[in-house]
Amino acid sequence: MSIQANKVVELDYVLTIEGDVIDKTEPGEPLLYLHGAGNLIPGLEKELEGKNVGDSLSVTIEPADAYGEWDEQAIEVFSSENFEGNVEVGATYYAENPDGTMMPFTVREVRDDQVVADFNHPLAGQTLHFDVKVVNIREATEEEIEHGHPHGPDGTDVHDED
Repeated sequence: MSIQANKVVELDYVLTIEGDVIDKTEPGEPLLYLHGAGNLIPGLEKELEGKNVGDSLSVTIEPADAYGEWDEQAIEVFSSENFEGNVEVGATYYAENPDGTMMPFTVREVRDDQVVADFNHPLAGQTLHFDVKVVNIREATEEEIEHGHPHGPDGTDVHDED
């Protein structure tokens, strides 16, 4: 069975940027995702298409196929009055959009009465390198396809939003 849309895939991976390990799976705890549902960055999902259990690959994903280019327009300045307590540079906070959804941002700078917020993804503008091994592939259940993500080994939903 090869990786294609509506297959649940288990991967072991190491993500590096300029040689520094940014993220990785732990032994015996592979990443579980539903192929074709947008659960992975587009560039990695494209590279995995057609691969089989046991395949290993080493791929470099440019920003456009990962988290996008860093965008100066995604920087906003807020009044410090909008925050409670001490605001920490580098910390992640959330702003509410007009539709009620929450948008994470990183505090880049704190001035006397202003907070500089960066709404770019933390990995925006970065070229990502993945070393990946395909651990398992299985058919997705109808419920997983409907939900747009895989469920755990016992069939339970592993995501909080459902």
